[in-house]
Amino acid sequence: MRKREYDEDDVRVRPGKGSRPRTRIRPAHEDAVEGFVVAVDRGRYTTLVEPERPKGSAQKRKPPQPRLVVAMKARELGRKGVVVGDRVALVGDVSGRPDTLARVVRVEPRTSMLRRSADDTEDTDGIERPIVANADQLVIVTALADPPPRPRMIDRILVAAFDAEIDVLLCLTKSDLAPPGELLSLYEPLGVPHVVVHKGGPLDELCDHLTGRISVMVGHSGVGKSTLVNALVPDANRAVSHVNAVTGRGRHTSTSAVALELPEGGWIIDTPGVRSFGLAHVSVETVLAAFPDLVEGTVECPKGCTHLGEGCALDAWVAAGNADHHRLESLRRLLSSREGTPEESPHRDDPAND
Repeated sequence: MRKREYDEDDVRVRPGKGSRPRTRIRPAHEDAVEGFVVAVDRGRYTTLVEPERPKGSAQKRKPPQPRLVVAMKARELGRKGVVVGDRVALVGDVSGRPDTLARVVRVEPRTSMLRRSADDTEDTDGIERPIVANADQLVIVTALADPPPRPRMIDRILVAAFDAEIDVLLCLTKSDLAPPGELLSLYEPLGVPHVVVHKGGPLDELCDHLTGRISVMVGHSGVGKSTLVNALVPDANRAVSHVNAVTGRGRHTSTSAVALELPEGGWIIDTPGVRSFGLAHVSVETVLAAFPDLVEGTVECPKGCTHLGEGCALDAWVAAGNADHHRLESLRRLLSSREGTPEESPHRDDPAND
């Protein structure tokens, strides 16, 4: 049978076996450039693209500077989300010129993902809300006064860090208004490192913890996150606000997460202030794994034990001297926070503090 010859009359005829199998063949995008997502705003992703270094040049030239490229997500990614901290592959116009738009065609494998669920007390859908990707340190920022510290919130963020396998640093602000000793005593059994920040004081100790790392700052509104970021990155220009004198709560000034490069090296990701931190996506086993000295004691626990009520074998395990009772108290405090136990508040009658 003679092979068919195509001419201009066959413009609507596509050679081959049809279009359906062809849609399954995804382009490799071998010419894609790598970008680091520093901001997300209404379906637009601001990425930092490192320039290619010139090769074989004998002259000493000023190295080219990284450029910001705005991109949209390619349809082929489907529902796969892109968040601040992601490393992505870009194609299209990656010049970074105004009014240009590239495409995100691939999200590289993540080393970590910090996420939270909807507030357990309001929504039990258990849907995970990704916050940032590829961070290796979580900085929990909390004020010692104005607004008062919320240990339950700190506990819940700790649990999320354990789930994401991210290192934790507790950063205490407004130490000129209240001493840190009482709050620190709660986290001493957990071995959580901490930094106490003094108003107008040096930030050298905090910088030592941040340099060379990708750190994400999390905390409720009004604790001074944006003030810290502006001090760490002078040209950040993050908006700051004051605490409401009636409710004792701050106003959201950071509306979206943004990654900022530190002068000494490393990245700090500032996130919007949170008023809840749901943990429906975190299992009891994940929390327990952060307490290796207590894991063996759960062998004798009844099936389905929550480790919170009577019948838990951990009580006997600790009583026998196999672990410190402060560690068991810390575990149960974290498990209680995971279950959404209401937080103790200095304004118990104010629903705004729930």
